[in-house]
Amino acid sequence: MKKIQVLGGARTAMCEYVGTPGFGLFKDVSAIELGAQITREALRRTEIDPSDVDHVVIGNVMQTSADALYGARHVALRADLPIATPALTVNRLCGSGLQAIITGAQHIQLEEAQVVVSGGTENMSQCPHVIRGAREGFRLGQGKLEDLLMASLLDPYCGLFMAQTAEKLAAQYEISREEQDEFAVTSISRAEAAQEKGIFDPEIFAVEVKRGKEMIQVDRDDHIKPGTTQEKLARLRPAFGKEGTVTAGNASGIVDGAAAVILAAEDSSVAQDREVLGTVKGWNVVGVDPSVMGIGPAPAINGLLVAQGLSIADIHLFEINEAFSAQYLAVEKELGLDRDKVNVNGGAIALGHPLGMTGTRLVLTVLHELRRRGGGLGVASACIGGGQGIAVLVEAA
Repeated sequence: MKKIQVLGGARTAMCEYVGTPGFGLFKDVSAIELGAQITREALRRTEIDPSDVDHVVIGNVMQTSADALYGARHVALRADLPIATPALTVNRLCGSGLQAIITGAQHIQLEEAQVVVSGGTENMSQCPHVIRGAREGFRLGQGKLEDLLMASLLDPYCGLFMAQTAEKLAAQYEISREEQDEFAVTSISRAEAAQEKGIFDPEIFAVEVKRGKEMIQVDRDDHIKPGTTQEKLARLRPAFGKEGTVTAGNASGIVDGAAAVILAAEDSSVAQDREVLGTVKGWNVVGVDPSVMGIGPAPAINGLLVAQGLSIADIHLFEINEAFSAQYLAVEKELGLDRDKVNVNGGAIALGHPLGMTGTRLVLTVLHELRRRGGGLGVASACIGGGQGIAVLVEAA
């Protein structure tokens, strides 16, 4: 396998969506613009000339702006890459940001590219309401708005909302409401501590937005809720039924953001005689029962490690997306994970889950944390709505 280096990267802050009163800092910045700004910054940080980039691969799930169908192509053009540089948008739902890295790595392995920008972007604040059938016209009183953000949380194949798939895992793995809330508090406490210590600062690029009459720099993840306790979480109503265990407090947040990394072949001219963030060593994608989609990381990680001749004990750190506490805890039980090695600076319950961005953010975060600790192997993984799991193995330089 050709050695694939992660030269570096950057991400925006992850900002609470506009549906939460008082929030929505990125409500007027499209996913395309977020992606373009972070691509430009990733190139600046790695000192890569845009003309050296052979391909751009960007993950995006919800096409929420008028230019969204142009996706990665417009990200590349707005980031000042040459007209001749091709670009591809990928959508593997919650795994899109990881898939962008996998696809970029595959381009390099196949010697179709030497340098690739891989990333993910999502603006959930801009997710529209639609009126289906309007092109045909309506009778008096007809026409109904459909919230595409709410619709995205339902898998019509299995007929379950994502929270209901987490409820199934909670029942199957005997995970109580108390355990879920306890884990949520752990995630939030870790993220709060990391933010206070400036641990996320090397990852984040400040985006300038207009707030009121002023321009401000957005450089802090704002979904983190300081002072969260189990007692406070226990007061929240379950999302589905009185006997349910999944709540807004032990589920991932709806946020906006973008991330990008620069991948390069080890033997490329741009990778010579330079410090790099790490290497991509392998990946794996699997399918699972859609009604328990959240278990996806377990077989994805297992298959990845078997293929690499590794065990769980060989991995120094994991970043596993926390779609729901119940979902993560099921994966933890299935794999026998040591919680002290997983999401050590908090996860999506604390920080939020911008669908297309998340996977790239996981890789960026685990590589930075591994470097802080002196290096080692890391795994970034996510469950995927519709019943899939995805995992990427990296090593910090």
